Amino acid sequence: MGFIEYTTTEQDAGKPVQSVLLNRMQISKSLLSRLKRRPAGILVNGRRVYATCRLNAGDVVRADVGDEAPPRALAPREMALTVLYEDAFFLALDKPAGVPVHPTKDPSEANLEQGLLWYLPEGAYPHFVSRLDKGTTGLMLVAKSGYAHELMKRRQHSDAYYREYLAVAEGVPDPPCGTIDAPIGLAAGSRYAHCVRADGARSVTEYETLCTGGGRSLLQVRPQTGRTHQIRVHLAYIGHPLAGDWLYGEQSESIQRPALHSHRLVFEHPLSGKRIELLSPLPADMAALLQ
Repeated sequence: MGFIEYTTTEQDAGKPVQSVLLNRMQISKSLLSRLKRRPAGILVNGRRVYATCRLNAGDVVRADVGDEAPPRALAPREMALTVLYEDAFFLALDKPAGVPVHPTKDPSEANLEQGLLWYLPEGAYPHFVSRLDKGTTGLMLVAKSGYAHELMKRRQHSDAYYREYLAVAEGVPDPPCGTIDAPIGLAAGSRYAHCVRADGARSVTEYETLCTGGGRSLLQVRPQTGRTHQIRVHLAYIGHPLAGDWLYGEQSESIQRPALHSHRLVFEHPLSGKRIELLSPLPADMAALLQ
């Protein structure tokens, strides 16, 4: 996706093109600055213009919102991807366990960023709207450009972007449903592990117990904020860490990863206004924990 177009109305007549770019086409100020420097960054009726150019009703404004090459080169890598939704601006993946989103210290380890560079057309670069830990499975939304990413970022943690997880926790929470409102920050002396701490960032997680079995509980979890390891930290904080969570609970012979799955994703498309709802069923390794 390199260009977007908008046809002006009577309400836009007399306004500078930059007003339409910012308010009608939802282009950020930083992207607008870059468009001014591109040979075909801002076109009106096929002609390059300054951002101050005044518009008439019926003018076709075209903007080059394609990405510039990232500063670091990452080689594409062929990968089997389960794509559940795709359009010109976004795609949604069903992520398997054990695959990191970004490159790790091990250059031989495959990651989703490389897989998407292989999957997307040349000149398109993946921008992750939501990220999942290496061991977490399920739905992830990816923008195909920085422009689309910025549009969706504005909608995160609102009714226009809703995520729901399934988690298998140790024990049975009491009460069976509730809201965990506890600030999260880095654990002392660690660059990776997080914990609840008074000076952390406000973090809110809602949970509801769906069923129990085998000394564990299947929870429906809805994060209201987006902190690193938020669900894992919050469930451990109330005494019910995820099964298999070696970092915040204990290792398990029954599952080799934290038992967390991105189950439901609902979002309002920022350009079409269409409501998209996607579901991914509970993985077999998590279901087996409740038997």
